[in-house]
Amino acid sequence: MKTDKKATVSDSSVGADGKQPLIKIDKKIITDSKVQDNLQAIISKDSKQDKQSITQCPVSAGQERLEIVSMEELYDTVYPPKIPVVDGLIYNGTYLFVGAPKVGKSFFMAQLGYHVSCGKALWGYPVQQGAVLYLALEDDYARLQKRLSRMFGVESTKDFYFATQSKNLNEGLEEQLNNFVKEHKNARLIIIDTLQKVREVCGDKSSYASDYEIVTKLKKFSDQHGICLLVVHHTRKMESSDSFDMISGTNGLLGAADGAFIMQKEKRTENKAVLEVAGRDQQDQRLILNFNREQCVWELVKAETELWREPPDSLLDAIAKVVSKEQPEWKGTASELLVLLPKVDMAANILTRRLNIGAERLLLDYRIHYVCNRGHDGRRITLKFQEKD
Repeated sequence: MKTDKKATVSDSSVGADGKQPLIKIDKKIITDSKVQDNLQAIISKDSKQDKQSITQCPVSAGQERLEIVSMEELYDTVYPPKIPVVDGLIYNGTYLFVGAPKVGKSFFMAQLGYHVSCGKALWGYPVQQGAVLYLALEDDYARLQKRLSRMFGVESTKDFYFATQSKNLNEGLEEQLNNFVKEHKNARLIIIDTLQKVREVCGDKSSYASDYEIVTKLKKFSDQHGICLLVVHHTRKMESSDSFDMISGTNGLLGAADGAFIMQKEKRTENKAVLEVAGRDQQDQRLILNFNREQCVWELVKAETELWREPPDSLLDAIAKVVSKEQPEWKGTASELLVLLPKVDMAANILTRRLNIGAERLLLDYRIHYVCNRGHDGRRITLKFQEKD
């Protein structure tokens, strides 16, 4: 059914960094006189809308009001895609990486950082290349040098950066991380090793509220910049039938995070380890790993959980025949696009909503960047094919 309700965004786009395989995401949260800021929609850099006119819903003095979103506004908005750092394994957001002391977490952090910084697949999982910052706060540079040379020889990657000291969260860590992201526009991953090193000096460290607050601060930063924050932490000594109950501290840590990795060994001297993965935007997984002591890297033995794949989408398949490497761009209205899709039977406004909802998959699976602008003559769609390199 057609609707005369205006779209929540005058110009929306999705993507990732220009130097990476996908285009840069604009991560600003915008509102207008009818839409609240919890929409988290995107406005592209070339938008002609006067940003000073973008204001929050007026609220009468002394009147409390929820920021609400209608179902129509949800469907008429394009949201930032969850870009994978390692496809099927870890995405933008804040994650915990938890394991007992000396289980091999730091070797895995170095391995992950190296693969992301040079865009090299990890265990066959595709990787989105970008700059990596590793806060190795329990190490020194000499130890890092020896560890990395044992793992990768003397062949380096220019986008892998290290620091062995930083401020705490309540002393300026966020500003330090902000400066790194500003100086490295292609930042993809920041590793904090360990959580204990950046916790606030004061306050109740063992409360649910404290644990939830510290991860919420980190998540706010990762969401704002569209990057992944991976926070190394320890397990508690008490055993549990649920591996994720073994995270040291309260459930507030996992409750605020986007996901967690739990690395466990039955015996410390063993090379074999189990890596369990759980997250909001990914399937739970259980991976069996083996530590190669000669090269000091973790190798995948097998994945006990087969990743679920979305079924084919006939609409997106049809779009991929209109826009491809041979025909890299198309512009027009939804009605004009439907003329090129003879097997697609739907109204123009339904097509636009389907594309709004499927924008992330269209980008990640088909490499087609979707933009829908509202002008004086109605909505105009732009579809662009993105080259891999």
